[in-house]
This record gives sequence, C-alpha cells and structure tokens, in this order.
Amino acid sequence: MSPLPISPQLWLRQLFAARAAVEGGVVRRSVQDVERIVGRARFEAELRRRGYRAVENAGQFVIFCNREPLRLLE
Repeated sequence: MSPLPISPQLWLRQLFAARAAVEGGVVRRSVQDVERIVGRARFEAELRRRGYRAVENAGQFVIFCNREPLRLLE
C-alpha cells in the first residue's frame, strides 16, 4: 500500500476550512477518499463533534456544514 498523499488530520482541517464549509454550506467528498484517508469512523466522529450531518449516495458524501434540520425530498 502506498503512503497517503496527506495526513488524515490535515485532510479534515482542509475539508472544514473550505469556503462553503466555513459559510455553513454544503461540501461533497468521495466515499472512497474518506475511507482511504481518514476512515469512516473518524469522519463520522468529526461530523458528530461539529454537529454536522452528511448523506451518502452514489459513492459521495454530501456534508451539511451547519446544524439546520434536514428534510429528505423524494
């Protein structure tokens, strides 16, 4: 297995420093990258710590960087 291109801590820091995240918006990341770089458990723990939510669909996480309620439209 090759070394990671970035540390898990730095990856998380960069994710939540993105303009959309800082402004309370939405960011998207691939499930594969999350699992490979930080791991699902650590990612979910960070979401809980921040009070954020995410959904998983079609190999992507859509991360809501705010504490607003979610409503699923079908």
